[in-house]
Amino acid sequence: MTKILLVEDDDTTADYVANGLKEEGFVVDRAATGRDGLFHATDGSYDCIVLDRMLPGMDGMAALAAMRAAGVATPVLILSAMSSPDDRVAGLTSGSDDYLTKPFVFAELLARVRLLVRRGQSGGPAVETKIGCDDLEMDLLGHRVKRGDKVLELQPREYRLLEFLLRHVDQVVTRTMLLEGVWDYHFDPGTNVTDVHISRLRKKVDEGHARPLLHTVRGSGYKLSVAP
Repeated sequence: MTKILLVEDDDTTADYVANGLKEEGFVVDRAATGRDGLFHATDGSYDCIVLDRMLPGMDGMAALAAMRAAGVATPVLILSAMSSPDDRVAGLTSGSDDYLTKPFVFAELLARVRLLVRRGQSGGPAVETKIGCDDLEMDLLGHRVKRGDKVLELQPREYRLLEFLLRHVDQVVTRTMLLEGVWDYHFDPGTNVTDVHISRLRKKVDEGHARPLLHTVRGSGYKLSVAP
């Protein structure tokens, strides 16, 4: 039995997340304030904590600091509408194990929760600070991307697009997945926005390199991989 503590004051978001996790077989307890979340977390029975950052009374960052000070080592995923690079770095360096911005796609939240649960159960490291493919590397804390020795200058949307692709290395990513995961569209706006940004990103990632990493899979989408 895998137990999740969800600390979220917005009823709509809480119901959406809790119901989704329950459908996947998790046991979910909910707290609506930072103090209630801290109270539940200190009993040590949870496998993962999903923690909103903006909470009434004691905010999520203060609650997290109190959890860690009390010796609570449970993996924590911060869920927040605060999405700037500085906000994410602050969240990751405050004692959390992962940081997901709102609005979000449930499939991604589920994948991150499962990863944190596995890491917590195995005793392995819970903090993921770098992701990559071949000689392409993204530093999540420093918010920096390099290919080989060259630092890539990316616009915010290009960074989010590349991060999404790096989290799905060797997988075909459809335009719908990108629209939901990067643009937060839950419908097709009928534009070529993904193609335009992919084209710009490909120039920055692959230009000047003999081995391309960003591939178009005709009729399906895109794939970040050493092999086409």
